[in-house]
Amino acid sequence: MILDYITWTVNPVAFSLGALQVRWYGILWALGIWFCLLIQQRLYKNEHCPEDWVDKLFIYMVLGVIIGARLGHCFFYEWHEASLLGLQPLHFLGMTFNYRNPYIEHPLELLKIWEGGLSSHGGAVGLIIAAFLLDRKHFHKGIIWIFDRLVIGVCITGACIRLGNLMNSEIYGNPTTMPWGFLFLNNGDQYPCHPTQIYEMLYCLVGFVVTWLMYWKGRLYRRNGLIFGVFLEIVFFTRFVLEFIKLDQEAFESGMWLNMGQWLSIPFIVWGVFLIVRAFRRPLDADAALAPAPAESNTAKTSPSAKRTKKPTSGK
Repeated sequence: MILDYITWTVNPVAFSLGALQVRWYGILWALGIWFCLLIQQRLYKNEHCPEDWVDKLFIYMVLGVIIGARLGHCFFYEWHEASLLGLQPLHFLGMTFNYRNPYIEHPLELLKIWEGGLSSHGGAVGLIIAAFLLDRKHFHKGIIWIFDRLVIGVCITGACIRLGNLMNSEIYGNPTTMPWGFLFLNNGDQYPCHPTQIYEMLYCLVGFVVTWLMYWKGRLYRRNGLIFGVFLEIVFFTRFVLEFIKLDQEAFESGMWLNMGQWLSIPFIVWGVFLIVRAFRRPLDADAALAPAPAESNTAKTSPSAKRTKKPTSGK
């Protein structure tokens, strides 16, 4: 028996500028990235990192997460029966594939990001690739060093994105009789469902509190990979469990033992366990917060004695 529920009829469009519609989802994405940037500025300042590192991080990470999230959604989730796309099943090496992907057929459609479709797992892969490139070109500290600090802000970004999903009335759970069930009238639903967007917001906020305390109170950034590993377990293990009460995003998932979100979460869960075990097996990096900034990024400083002996040079 349904005792009570929450009726959800929020307009996903925040405001319009002529023909341009600005959605809450896009606003919350931008806010999440901005909050993450502010957190990184504080962490990098604490560790005496070069001032331009945050700017470099911002460029690489924003491009990585947006491109990765878009590609991840299109290639992980956009598989449909060939007949529904007006296509023939694909025959290859004696096998028949009844599902086809329209973005493989028409790759230019990938650019239509305003039509929606972003994947958190794809965003995670995009961040990993971006961190690898950033570290190789600028930081030279290893991608685990980057993620031990980045994931603290990513938790806030994730919470903002899930709030955006709620504003869009999307990616929610199975029908429920719980009094906090949401009836998404914008989708024409007749039964209240689990607001899994809120559940995921909550574990992102828990992840933020845990990783923040690990960094500032426990100074556990000295155990390389520990903060990142704990983040992976909080986010992806919880995501794995919640998928059991979420509606399938695409029809092809209906016959799967585990859905696509769960299969994509498993590698991150395993990676998190590995990082946590490795972090405790290695000694503390006692100088992690005291390491001087790389010489190439510092302004040259001259000692008083050097100033007295230095001879003037002509301009070139």
